[in-house]
Amino acid sequence: MLNDKRMARMDNILSKKQPTLQVMLDNVHSSQNLSAIIRSCDAVGVLDIYYSTKENESLRIHKTITQGAHRWTHRYRMKDTHKVAFLKEKKAQGFQVVVTHLEERAVSFREIDYTKPTLLVMGNEKEGVSPEVIEMADKVIIIPMQGMVQSLNVSVATALILYEAQRQLENAGRYDTLVLSPEKAEEIKAAWVYRDTIARRSKGQIPLEFKEEIIDYDQENNML
Repeated sequence: MLNDKRMARMDNILSKKQPTLQVMLDNVHSSQNLSAIIRSCDAVGVLDIYYSTKENESLRIHKTITQGAHRWTHRYRMKDTHKVAFLKEKKAQGFQVVVTHLEERAVSFREIDYTKPTLLVMGNEKEGVSPEVIEMADKVIIIPMQGMVQSLNVSVATALILYEAQRQLENAGRYDTLVLSPEKAEEIKAAWVYRDTIARRSKGQIPLEFKEEIIDYDQENNML
């Protein structure tokens, strides 16, 4: 069994998780960037991270970059062709879709109310956010730049935006009490305890790491 200090640490982490702040990466190419973003997500209490790739392939997690953060977040992957269906579902759940993109209607990332349920969508390292995703955006944001270069590395940009969200959530007292439902918190905690006890003692027969989950839809765009 885990000692009381470890159990208390898990309870404290769960009390800081923010299920209404989620991140989606649109056609991310770099596994290093994905790993860095996972670390930033964990730092501000993001639990759910979604990503798509055109090749529909899983990206490697670099443990030297995540420093274990991938063990305390949930990772979901979808096909490139399912992005719009996924975003429609999130909007139906009450999430505002906030997309990073340089265009006329874009506002500073600091002008968004992140205390509302928010899905932050970041583009890939080459083309940015895809047109079909931009069309689904409720808000379009930019990070103001004063230099010759008009963009930041996607992992750096994600961290900046997440920490503005963290500032707003902290001011609203969201880190002071449990935001997850008690049932969901207990479910997650049970999985963590299982991993840190039974799986660790299995000497490799049971995977220590949680695998990413696959989000899939049928031909009518209903989630399977």
